[in-house]
Amino acid sequence: MFLAVRAARRSAGRCRGFWRSSVREGFQQANLLILPSRLANDFEDFCHRNPAPLPLLYRSKPGETSCPPLAGGADVRTDVSQYCVYEEGRLVKTISSLQSYSPLSSSPDVMSEMVSFYLGCSFGFEGKLKEAGVPVRNVEQGRNVSMYRTSISCIPAGAFHCHLVVTMRPVPAALLDTAVEVTHLNPLAHGAPVHIGDAALLGIQDLSKPDYGDQVDLQPGDVPVFWACGVTSIEAVLCSKPPLAFSHSPGHMFLTDIPDSPDSTIAASDITNTPRLKPSPELMPLCFPISQNPLLYSLASKAAVERIRQLEMIIGEDPGQRGIRALFVQDELLRSCLALSHSSSVAITTGFPTHYMHSPPDETDGPPGAIAIATMLLSLGKDVTLLTDRRAVEMTGAMVDEAVRTGVLKAAIPVVTFEGSGPEAAQNFLCHHGDTSKPRFDHLVAIERSGRAEDGNYYNMRGINIKHLVDPIDDLFIAARTISGVSTTGIGDGGNELGMGKVKQQVKSLMPMGEVVACDVPADFAITAGVSNWGGYAVACGLYLLHTCPSHRRYLRKGLGQEAAPTSEQLQDWSSCLPSVEKEETFLSTLVRLGIRSGKTGNLGMEVDGLTFHPTHSSLISRLLEATLGSAQIS
Repeated sequence: MFLAVRAARRSAGRCRGFWRSSVREGFQQANLLILPSRLANDFEDFCHRNPAPLPLLYRSKPGETSCPPLAGGADVRTDVSQYCVYEEGRLVKTISSLQSYSPLSSSPDVMSEMVSFYLGCSFGFEGKLKEAGVPVRNVEQGRNVSMYRTSISCIPAGAFHCHLVVTMRPVPAALLDTAVEVTHLNPLAHGAPVHIGDAALLGIQDLSKPDYGDQVDLQPGDVPVFWACGVTSIEAVLCSKPPLAFSHSPGHMFLTDIPDSPDSTIAASDITNTPRLKPSPELMPLCFPISQNPLLYSLASKAAVERIRQLEMIIGEDPGQRGIRALFVQDELLRSCLALSHSSSVAITTGFPTHYMHSPPDETDGPPGAIAIATMLLSLGKDVTLLTDRRAVEMTGAMVDEAVRTGVLKAAIPVVTFEGSGPEAAQNFLCHHGDTSKPRFDHLVAIERSGRAEDGNYYNMRGINIKHLVDPIDDLFIAARTISGVSTTGIGDGGNELGMGKVKQQVKSLMPMGEVVACDVPADFAITAGVSNWGGYAVACGLYLLHTCPSHRRYLRKGLGQEAAPTSEQLQDWSSCLPSVEKEETFLSTLVRLGIRSGKTGNLGMEVDGLTFHPTHSSLISRLLEATLGSAQIS
């Protein structure tokens, strides 16, 4: 009786020409692709290599027109309301039944030589979105969902290659976490989004011109959210040009009997012969804004977020009793790490010449944290540049050389200076030929770097003006605010550091001599720490946690590639690039040999900001590593 009812629903959808996502709420819908049997293995491999756009529900045997695991009594030749026919990669016609198709150049029983692939569809989660209170704009507007061809290449397999196709659904900003959670729980319907924010980052130039489906209008407060789409299979046909192929017409889905509840993913493993475990609550992604120009959100699992927040609490301790907790803003560390994870080229600057009466005038806070960040970024494949003052080029180069020689840094990084001043010079430095569409760097990091005050001067915490020792690197941070795609991070422990302009009012009212020394130049992310080096160590640890987080790795890859954990070789490489007591003690001794002194006391010894390396700094480094790796993994 139940099978008969379900068959009747499919028949009703077919006869009435349904393509809307609301045809069959509560059940999974499927994209359909039918290929010659000789190409079936290649396409199955293509699906496994691109699991987000092509979640394989079922592969038929050659000539099989039913699919018992998905829908009892179904017939693939008639159970889709409109089919597309492709010959040599060209759409030649649409038909309402495959039973009527009989090519002149082939045998009358063409289906006997074909294999059907049933692929998950995002329409399968729209009912759950509505249940959770997330408006489904395409349904509200009576339109098919918008589908776009991106500039992102899928992972090729055999004869098949193409660009990723995505669907876009506008979601109110306040409901992004809900939309992510609901769809993460349904991996058979493409799972969590692969991009949230500016469509241009996917190579989509105009949201009003979808490649498939209808235009769906954003309402005030909506954010464009993109999911991988099964129409990618049609793109694969267009690009790979098989001699004959059939597909559903976009929006005219195959209706299954699989419930759209998360529990159905367990049963689906029997259908696909691919293990699909129920998503773990710890891996549930959370959504965070990381850029406004262009608009971009990122995802990380609850487990990774909790660990990075633990790092943030550790570095916020204040053994020097400076009152730094007053400047704390939650999740600045997390959002900076997320933005750095999305970056490709990072410039790091440090140097605070607080000891103006000595040569060199610099302090031991800053360079160790900068090198820790650089080391981790290099291991993740990022380009890294160290930016310093003209007076400090030789000393900084010696630091880098010694860090490489002692194994603190795995490879040398270029050391550069900013020679100009003003907006035009800053733009020319940050962008190739001054072209703001071609930035050299997509993230600037300042750690314990002298920051410009309101009066244009630079002050140490005693209120002494040290402007004559500082190049105007602040101009780069100011210019970056006008260049799309360039983010900035400032790390400080007193409020007079570059980037701390984001918390300027708190510095002025709550920090000693704040009215005089407060930095006026903000960064997008302002990380405060008891000692600035600690902030650098925490950034390195946070980047490690993100790149071992399945939810974040999937988001970075746009759901493409095998969903495998990092290899043991990758984990070993990344963990070896984390700060350690041994490496940080070695590098601090290098600074001391170069004549660099402790910030607070001016001592030429193994201390930073008046705190001795043992036990204060060594203990904190050990705690950061334990929060990152767990006590069992720390040797």
